[in-house]
Amino acid sequence: MKKRIALLTIALLAVATLALAQGDKSKRASPPAQAVCKFSDGKGITVDYSSPRAKGRKIYGGLVPYGEVWRTGANEATTFVTTADLTVGGKAVPAGNYTIFTVPNQDKWTLIVNKKTGEWGIPYKYESDELARVDMSVSKTSGPVEDFTISFHEMGNGCHMYLDWENTRATVEIGEKK
Repeated sequence: MKKRIALLTIALLAVATLALAQGDKSKRASPPAQAVCKFSDGKGITVDYSSPRAKGRKIYGGLVPYGEVWRTGANEATTFVTTADLTVGGKAVPAGNYTIFTVPNQDKWTLIVNKKTGEWGIPYKYESDELARVDMSVSKTSGPVEDFTISFHEMGNGCHMYLDWENTRATVEIGEKK
């Protein structure tokens, strides 16, 4: 009887440990990351995403197919929260909470700003909730990028948002709409 109780206790501890590890996003293979752009008036943009690692894999045209909607990271869909009205690649995006997706191609990408939030990320079935599709320019990075990274370069009344991974940088200009 004591042996059964001991085994049951060990099994419960193992299950509890596994459950805690699943809940701790920092222990994921693609840990959480954040990018922030702050405007001079205190408003800004916050992007929360999961950052996958290349691990020697072919990324674009391989793991992430060309011409298909990508969740732009891993795990849950990437969130895009703005406290300012924006122009993203020339298209109006009002202050609010969104998800972003991309369609990578070799010579240009498309950024999708979607009104639906709280998705896992794939499969993409949210066309009816799209706010905007915007062209992104594509260039080579100065060297290999192991961790998928979203970052902002602040400039004047806006910023450039960069998506860097493998040897590719996709860029879109974002401005605060006054």
